Amino acid sequence: MDTDRLPGCYRHPDRDTGISCTRCERPICPECMISASVGFQCPECVREGSGTGHGPAANVPRTVAGGVVAADPYLVTKILIGINVAVFLAVWVFPRLAIHLELLGRYWEQVGGPPEGVSTGEYYRLMTSAFLHTAPWHILGNMLALWYIGGPLEQALGRARYLTVYLLSALGGSALVYLLTPMNVATLGASGAVFGLLGATVVLARRMRYEMRPLITMAVFMLVLTFVPGLNVSWQAHIGGLVTGVLIGLGLLWPMTGHSARSRKLVQWGTCVAVFLLAAAVIGVRTAELSALT
Repeated sequence: MDTDRLPGCYRHPDRDTGISCTRCERPICPECMISASVGFQCPECVREGSGTGHGPAANVPRTVAGGVVAADPYLVTKILIGINVAVFLAVWVFPRLAIHLELLGRYWEQVGGPPEGVSTGEYYRLMTSAFLHTAPWHILGNMLALWYIGGPLEQALGRARYLTVYLLSALGGSALVYLLTPMNVATLGASGAVFGLLGATVVLARRMRYEMRPLITMAVFMLVLTFVPGLNVSWQAHIGGLVTGVLIGLGLLWPMTGHSARSRKLVQWGTCVAVFLLAAAVIGVRTAELSALT
């Protein structure tokens, strides 16, 4: 028995898939999956409204101008782009806002007050910095990458898992930046989270046995740009996010053929918790190091 294979779609057993119906939890391939408010459902659950929770009427596809449309499969991606753009505009109107949101280990030259930074207890900077951008070209590049990489991944993983990959990848990228950059150097941008989505997409493509060459080409190109001199790119955020995305992707898409839905969820969310604790440990080590300098 090939234990490295994903389960086959219950309607098309020859098609491996990492996607399950959110109601009955049977594996479904992209042809069979129907977008739901959270994740995807199989045709039978949509037709019959099986399971607990919403009744059958909740599963009837909505119509617009007489045409049937599914739930928006890119909803979370659009919301994330909207948040990034809103924060960019807010900083454009109130430039000093960025000073209080960017990733900074510790800033010693604070005039008229104590030092600021993550090591002084401002841990929110590890996440808020992932929604800041320095210039129009900066946010444009990251948002285009988020749309083209994140949208399809959201459609494959479902909203909750996709958002988990995004946020943990942002945290993982920030944790490595915090650990490896000078304490008074500010860092910001969504690229760590985007690289995490790229890492999870590579895992998904490998598990689903998709054509890997276009994806590998894009990944290599983005990594090459990371290390081009003069671009002022945070390689720590990119590598930290990429590694985090790969780890979470492996957990969410781990082959669990023959195991119960409870076992699959235990592996999936257990991996997320483990990655979070690893990032927290890195943050704790760096905080202790910087605190010892006072």
